[in-house]
Amino acid sequence: MRTVYSGIYLIVLLFVLSACQKYQDAISGNNQIPIPAILPVPIERPVSYTQEIRPIIESKCLSCHGCFDAPCQLKMENAEGLLRGAFRESIYGGVRTEAMPPTRLGIDELTVSGWRERGFHSVLQSGDAQSEPLIAGMISLAKQYPFPPNSKIPDSIKLGINHKNQCISGEKFSDYARDYPYGGMPFAVTGLSDQEYALLAGWVKQGAVITDEPVTLTGGEKKILQQWEAFFNRDDNRGKLVARWLYEHLFMATLYFPDLDGELRFFELVRSSTPPGRDVIPISTVFPNDDPEQPFFYRIRPIVGNILHKRRMPYPLSHAKQRRINELFFAHEWPVGELPGYSYAERVNPFATFAAIPAYARYRFMLDDAEYYVRNVIHGPVCRGQIATDVIRDRFWVLFQNPESDPFITNNAYRHQAVPLLEMPGQNDDLLTMGEEWFRYLNHHNDYQAQRRSQYVLQYPGGASLAHLWDGDGRNKDALLTVTRHYDSASVTRGLIGDIPQTLWLMDYPLLERTYYILVVNYNVFGNVAHQLLTRLYFDLIRNSSEHNFLRLIPDGQRTDILHDWYQHSGKLKFGIFYEKIDDVLPSAERFTTDDPKQELVSRILQRFESVNVMADDPINRCGPVNCVRSDQPLWIQKADQALSAIAARPAADLAGINRLPEVTFVRVKHDQDKRTVYTLLRDRAHSNVAFILGEELRYQPEKDRLTVYPGITGSYPNFIFDVPASDIEEFVSLLGIAKKEEHFEHIVNTWGVRRTHPQFWEILHDITGWQKEREPHIAGIFDINRYENF
Repeated sequence: MRTVYSGIYLIVLLFVLSACQKYQDAISGNNQIPIPAILPVPIERPVSYTQEIRPIIESKCLSCHGCFDAPCQLKMENAEGLLRGAFRESIYGGVRTEAMPPTRLGIDELTVSGWRERGFHSVLQSGDAQSEPLIAGMISLAKQYPFPPNSKIPDSIKLGINHKNQCISGEKFSDYARDYPYGGMPFAVTGLSDQEYALLAGWVKQGAVITDEPVTLTGGEKKILQQWEAFFNRDDNRGKLVARWLYEHLFMATLYFPDLDGELRFFELVRSSTPPGRDVIPISTVFPNDDPEQPFFYRIRPIVGNILHKRRMPYPLSHAKQRRINELFFAHEWPVGELPGYSYAERVNPFATFAAIPAYARYRFMLDDAEYYVRNVIHGPVCRGQIATDVIRDRFWVLFQNPESDPFITNNAYRHQAVPLLEMPGQNDDLLTMGEEWFRYLNHHNDYQAQRRSQYVLQYPGGASLAHLWDGDGRNKDALLTVTRHYDSASVTRGLIGDIPQTLWLMDYPLLERTYYILVVNYNVFGNVAHQLLTRLYFDLIRNSSEHNFLRLIPDGQRTDILHDWYQHSGKLKFGIFYEKIDDVLPSAERFTTDDPKQELVSRILQRFESVNVMADDPINRCGPVNCVRSDQPLWIQKADQALSAIAARPAADLAGINRLPEVTFVRVKHDQDKRTVYTLLRDRAHSNVAFILGEELRYQPEKDRLTVYPGITGSYPNFIFDVPASDIEEFVSLLGIAKKEEHFEHIVNTWGVRRTHPQFWEILHDITGWQKEREPHIAGIFDINRYENF
């Protein structure tokens, strides 16, 4: 018997060893030891970090090492992140039963020694004499084992955000290099040029010295900073309460001063233990509405380093903005008693915390910059959020309710009744009480919805009308927005883009404010599974409520059928349990003459709000039989418009090539030597419903996918780039539409595709950034390529 067991043990051992070897071969990307290329000689003359090294890091490293999901938390947007180094634990490391300590640069630790105590290890210095700094080993490894130009990365090398990072220190690099010869940096992409490598290697060899780069403010910047810091730090209770509300709505902003000429510089608003006039020492709290537990001052400091495209939340601090704040919040007297504290109850219900501030002022202030607030929600403090994006459609339009038609704004008695029901989950992350917490918030939400429905019956017995929608005061183009989902990220753009979407949202003040608080103010990217789950579940209710609010405009008796089209199959299970029953009895004030009320209503919206619709005429996606071009563009761009319109807004059942495309594809169209334009191809994935945060593949309807062609750039995470000469655009579009088989699509990629290994990969990527910077300097930034596909 012992012999039998020994034989079984030997077989199992051999099987395991064989499996391990095969796995090792797979992750190494090669079954043979590759022959290393000869490395360029490191430069011996003194190398400047500011003038020579930082530009290389920003152009070749930051695209992967900028957001919270940067490999091994090595963030390179500024010198502080580079000096801090890497960490073994991922922020997106799976399900957490306990929240992890925040690791935000410039907030949670201010010294390198502090980060070392937290477990971060250096990538610039070696730990012993026998090893070289990690960054030197990584760039050498990539330089020794390059990929053939514009070749597909071997499938055995795992890419994307689910790639398992090996967060090693310099002392263990030799083992890593042996096991992962193709794991150098930049990872699985066109690497450093010989000159770039020589500079970086020489700099590291010289000690990787990073000189201090103090930010020198201009006289104009100092003056404006003093004015705004004095404004935020008023001594009276009204000023203090308004400042707190403003801080909670601006803490994520990339602030700028439009009244100043010169270089565009961005700033951020923080709570500091030091008063104006002294160095800023930020108070580190998990949430912006946590108790600071000490006296504090609102301070404005420059944002140091490069700001990724994803992190851009531009917000102007101008003289006009300060006048607007004074007009809304201080022009009229309103009573304020004792200031609210920072208890749990006061953090989960901003409607109660800031009840003293007129609701009209709060809502109007948010509407003035509605795109900024929705951008916060969509871009937010997270870098990946498939569980959150699972509960929104791939493209939908967002409209806002007129303040004068929002009972929460106009009816004091109703507002006082509603406020206690508007508290939100998330800050209590106790796993044991999660179920109890959820049902409490769910019941409050449903009670509020019932109360709200009754109020609308009383206040508007004739039903909702388009007059109840905010028209941007006839000039504000933030009134109409388009949100597009890109699997685990999303983006927002002004205007109603694309063909008429399946769903639309109509947001009133409670919906807009709750969305902002649940996904921005009260959201913790470092939180545990209970926090994450409660946040997502509540956001699901907000989406459903926004859709219901829009459907009030549809004729009674037809809303249920439309809603059932939005919530097919399993989506119907949540009605009567979690979702409110839609009011299909109260009439609509709109009058309809066709059998397709949604189409008729949206066409009416496009006509009524044309003056504030950036995309009032979207000829590429909403073109008729002719004139599918932008008439104000040069002829070569009109030719590209016309060609791309042939694949826009048509189902994949008619255009098989759509299913070959990823979520976000940039297309650079070049004309002559110095003229180019950029389009974004957005794949709108169809689903039977988006009522659940898991099991998306079970609800996917690929034959109904459509393509939205955006004439410009949207999305922070390009999945692929095509570089197409203007003379080839018609052929490119024609082949893309009929690319039924993989080899058909591969031909397109071979002809116009910019693979990760393309010799001009970085040049083309950064030229697209430059193109956007020429047109939209406030939101143009370096794109994140962690999701770049391997076609």
